[in-house]
Amino acid sequence: MIRALYAVVWILVVPFVVARLAWRSRKQPGYLENLGERFGSYPAAKPGPYIWIHAVSVGETRAAAPLVEALKQRHPSHNILITHMTPTGRATSRELFADRVERVWLPYDLGFAVRRFLAHYRPEMGIVLETEIWPRLFEEAARAGIPVMLANARLSQRSADRYARAPALSRWALSNLAGVAAQGEDDARRFAGIGAVAPAVTGNVKFDLAIPDAMTERGEKFRARFGAGRTVWVAGSTRDGEEALLLDAFQKAELPPDVLLVIVPRHPQRFDEVARLVESRGLSLARRSDEAALPAVTHVLLGDSMGEMLAYYFAADVVIVGGSLLAFGGQNLIEACALGRPVIVGPHTYNFSEAADGAIAAGAALRVHDAQGALAAAASLDEASRREMGQRGAAFVEAHRGAVSRLVDWIEATAAAKRR
Repeated sequence: MIRALYAVVWILVVPFVVARLAWRSRKQPGYLENLGERFGSYPAAKPGPYIWIHAVSVGETRAAAPLVEALKQRHPSHNILITHMTPTGRATSRELFADRVERVWLPYDLGFAVRRFLAHYRPEMGIVLETEIWPRLFEEAARAGIPVMLANARLSQRSADRYARAPALSRWALSNLAGVAAQGEDDARRFAGIGAVAPAVTGNVKFDLAIPDAMTERGEKFRARFGAGRTVWVAGSTRDGEEALLLDAFQKAELPPDVLLVIVPRHPQRFDEVARLVESRGLSLARRSDEAALPAVTHVLLGDSMGEMLAYYFAADVVIVGGSLLAFGGQNLIEACALGRPVIVGPHTYNFSEAADGAIAAGAALRVHDAQGALAAAASLDEASRREMGQRGAAFVEAHRGAVSRLVDWIEATAAAKRR
């Protein structure tokens, strides 16, 4: 019954899903590119076996980087296929991997579409990152004898509660997986609670990130443009509503005149909207895309570029983590810690709860209640405090490295056991 209901729902919603793609393509044309892939129509596959990784968007794609490198080393004869759901994820894949991997859209969870996808590429294994659960895809892969694993998996209590409202659906989906490798003990416990069988705990692969030389070089250029003598606060991956709160707090706070607030919205379609928010408050604005020298009177720089978050963080004195000031669950704070930058998070970090709590306990991050508190906390940190917090952050990340190796070992063992 649950399979039939699920299929009917998908058939009913497909016209609305396509309409939403068209609506979103007004600001991001990539949503309508290669539309056939979303229904299982793909370009010719390359010769040789495939390993398939699903990374829905930007964060998952960045997290996939060390995993891709490890799999390429262990399986040099295999093609790596990465599927995405968003244009920003696909663009990030292009920036990180160029032509070293193939990239396509993941098909919608329609029986005919996922069967065409699996038959076309016939991957030896599938690795779905973090929290993407597609019941029909998992079922069809199991029927085809393709082991699919949920890896670097995380599940907030909020998401677990939602899945618990449809226990038959979650049990159907998870029962067709070869295994689940969770980031932490709490994630594993929540996955078990919604039907996963004996989830493993392998750690968070985001701790294993490597900082490309190109990003540090770009960060040095950013810092020179911002002004070596200025105090730079970077609010990274901000979400809708947070920029207004930060700008209002910035206007009201009595801050030294040398403070530069750099705001980097998570979604590129909002760049112009955020620029208007800055200008409506009478604050002087510069854009990263202008490339011009930054006047000393500039209050706010808009980070209107993609794929440069590490460079922005490198150029920062303090990092304020977006998505945490309002109830979006927070964005990745590990990158800033790895670069040795002090971190400030808001009250909402359920997407990265273990990393956030660990960084706070290590003295690498501070938690505040709101945007006003974030700017007050940033202002309270003198150079010595920033240096100490940054050193603690780098040590915190170093202490948690090694997840990729554990995960790849688990993936290979789980896939082999499923094939027997």
